[in-house]
Parts: sequence; C-alpha cells; structure tokens
Amino acid sequence: MQYGFLMDHRRCIGCHACTVACKSENAVPVGSFRTWVKYTEKGRFPSVKRHFAVLRCNHCTKAPCVTICPVNALEKRPDGIVDIDRRACIGCRACMQACPYDAIYLNEETGSVEKCHFCAHRVEQNLEPACVIVCPEQAIVVGDLHDPASRISRMVAEHATLVRRPEQGTGPNVHYLGALPDSLVPGAASRPSTYIWSERPDAGAEAWPEEAAPTVADTRTVLDVGHKVEWGWPVALYLVTKGVGAGAAMVAPLLSGWGVTGFAQRWLPELLALVFTGITTLLLVEDLHRPLKFLTLLTRPNTKSWLVRGAWILMAFSGLSALILVARWFGHEGAADYLRSFNVVLGAAAAAYTAFLFRQCEGRDLWQERALLPHLLVQAVVCGGAVLMPFADPGSDLKLWLGVALTLHGVFLTLGLKAKHESLNARQATGFLPIVRMGRIQSPYRLGLLVGIVSPGVLLALTNLSRFEPAAPVLHGLAAALILAGLFFYKYAYVRAAQLPPLS
Repeated sequence: MQYGFLMDHRRCIGCHACTVACKSENAVPVGSFRTWVKYTEKGRFPSVKRHFAVLRCNHCTKAPCVTICPVNALEKRPDGIVDIDRRACIGCRACMQACPYDAIYLNEETGSVEKCHFCAHRVEQNLEPACVIVCPEQAIVVGDLHDPASRISRMVAEHATLVRRPEQGTGPNVHYLGALPDSLVPGAASRPSTYIWSERPDAGAEAWPEEAAPTVADTRTVLDVGHKVEWGWPVALYLVTKGVGAGAAMVAPLLSGWGVTGFAQRWLPELLALVFTGITTLLLVEDLHRPLKFLTLLTRPNTKSWLVRGAWILMAFSGLSALILVARWFGHEGAADYLRSFNVVLGAAAAAYTAFLFRQCEGRDLWQERALLPHLLVQAVVCGGAVLMPFADPGSDLKLWLGVALTLHGVFLTLGLKAKHESLNARQATGFLPIVRMGRIQSPYRLGLLVGIVSPGVLLALTNLSRFEPAAPVLHGLAAALILAGLFFYKYAYVRAAQLPPLS
C-alpha cells in the first residue's frame, strides 16, 4: 500500500486554500509551511501566463529523511505515509539536508522538525486530508497508488504525470498533472529579489552567480516560500576539529621516523585525538536544537544513519586512544605502539565517515561528489601534521609529507571549482562556492586557499633556509595556525554553498 497525492493543475486556481487548511489543521507556525503554492510566470508581456505548483512532502518510496534520522523519529508507515514522532526528534536537522524537496521545516518553539504527514490522524479515522476537503476545485486527489482500481492510480496510468526531481531516486509519490515542467525544476526559473507581494524571503547576502543562473528563458518564480541555511559554522568547525584528532592518530606510527621524539611522539597524538574528539562531540551536541536529548542516539539508534555510525566510530576511536595512553602510562610501550596501528584505521574512519553522511544528504548534490572521501583523508593528514609540526625537528621529514598533503589539498580545492557536475543543483552550489560570504569576509573559499595553503607553504619553505632555522618552531606554529584557519574558511564556504540553491 502506498498513499499518494495527485495535483491536478488543470483545475488548480492558486487560491492557497490548501495551505490555510493545512496550517489550521496542524497548527503550523507563522512563516513555516507543510504545503504551499508556488507561482511561476512564463512568457513576455503581453503574452504571459501564470502557473501554479502545489508543493509538499512526497512521501517517498525510498525516503532519505527516514534513512538519515539518527533516532528513528521519522518512519515509513505500512500505508506509505512518512510520519514523524516529534517527541523523539533531537533537532539535528539532518533530515532537512536529506530531503530533495525542501519539505521539512524546524519548529523553533519546540526544537523539532515537522512536515506534511498526510493528515495521518484523519486518515486513521477514514477521513481525507484537510487540504483535499477544502480544495474548491477538487484539484487534489489522494488514494492508494498500489491499488490499480483507485482513482489516483487510474489517473496516473491514463495521463502523463510528472514528479519532482526523479533523478534523486527517492521514488516520490506526489504526481503532477498539467503543471508547467519548469516550475518543478528548482532554479530553472529566475528568482527576482521581489515577489508579487513581498521581498523574496530567502534572499541572502550572496548574489546569484552565473553558474547558478536560470536555465529557462522568460520564466520567473514570482511566489515561493523561503528556507534558512540550517548548518553553519559549528558544522564547519566540527569538520576541522575532527580532522585534527583523526589526523594525529593517522600519522602517529610514522612520527619516530619523521624526526618527532619525546613527549610529542609518545603521548601527544593520542592526547590530541581525545581532546579534539571531545571538542567535536561538544560542537555536535551544541548544534542540536534539543541538546539534552543527545543520548537518544544510544537508546533508540537508527543503525542505517551515518550520524549514528559516526558516533560509534568516534566512541571506538576515543576508547582506543585512551587505552594506548593507559598502556604507555603503565610502561607497556610495545603494546601501545602495537595498538597505534589499529588506531590508524579508526582515525581514518573518523575522518572519512562524514563522506558517507553527506552522501545521505540527498538534497545537497555538492556533497555527493566522489572526491569527498579521499579529500577528507587528505585534510585529516594536513590537520594532524600541522598540529604536530611545531614539535618536530627543523629538518624533520614530517614537514615534507605535510607539504605533500597541503599540495593535494590545494589540488582538490582547485578542482572543486572546475568540476563538471551532472545535476543542476550541484552546478548551482559550485557557482556559489567562491562568492559565499562569512560576515564581512567576502570569499572564505579563496581565503582558505591563501591562508591555509599558500601562506603556510611559504613559512614551511623558509625554515629550510639556515638564517630562519632558529625561528623554525615559531614559524611551524604560525603555519599550523594558518592551516587550521584556512581549512575552517574553506569548510564554511563548502557547507554553506551546498545549502544555497533552491530545492523548490
């Protein structure tokens, strides 16, 4: 069984009755929407026509929001409805990143996410959803798409209906009949700063880049809802702190051969792993809108979510790092060094699991790039090597390998701007990368290249000169600080740019 909607836009008059009924029935907060009407105008004066598109949750067959939710707050019911347990939600907003249709919003008052749930409370009483009852033109058809005798199945079979973003492979169950195809493609139409009745609510500091320009001429979105960028600097900083801890463990077995000795070789990598993994955990908890429910990840985990798998990896990584320190404290140097080889694997897993988490974010095509996994591993080596560099001898081979990792990181950054993406969403996000703003900073992406790669590379090169050798520890420390700062700037731009293209 699979309940679904069919929006008959041959009948729809754009009256917003469905929006009002939905908000009234479900107590939707002001400024948020579970269903809304998008207006798209096509043509040039005097030959202009306005088209409507009623947008909402698609109750996907393979719902990515259900897969990514770490606490099973979202579920795919036997009747096909994707429902949500708001009491269980921890406010991580991962489902908002996973939804390719911008159908989920955060209730700021409760701290939980909400969405269209097919008026499940009405369906269970053999009643139709509120939007269906109130539509004056009977333009909203509901029913079981798996029942060939149902009205909705017959209409889908008899007419060439459309669905939104079928390339995502989610199996959307909202069909559109008679809708303008361009209105169902996010970003295909131009999005002026002023709508017909108001300013565009999602108009931010960044102007639209050429790469994100509309793909359909003489087509304008003149009414739509706006959605905020939900993941910001805490996520960018978490990626850096996680990289420091993971990278220190990844290079730890090689330190003695690279000229790092004493405390820095025996104790520092695991101390860095514990401290920065702890900071990472604090950042993750702080970014939740319900931080006190963080332990729900352990009591009702969704084992398919990489948020949960990542938490397990971080716990195992921290545990083994602590065990190495305990073994060394009690004089078992051989055992500690032996365990380090296993910690390399856990460190690499801690650095790389974000690639799999981002892959579950079906709404953000920029994060789906295949190069993300090796890039995260390179970034971890850069972070770990940078923090350990001030403790190395001036002629240490660690400097050489850090330079190699920095170069690879720069290559990934450069290729990221020149990559040819198949999806419109990814091309739009790539266009936003160099123009994302961070407060008064105009282009943190390019600043990350200058501050995090070019400048520290110059400082590391200077330490090869005899006249600067006495100042090597200071220059190494400054280079490390610049590397981490530059990586944060880049991560901020990367995280934000992916969230700027429209999904509706």
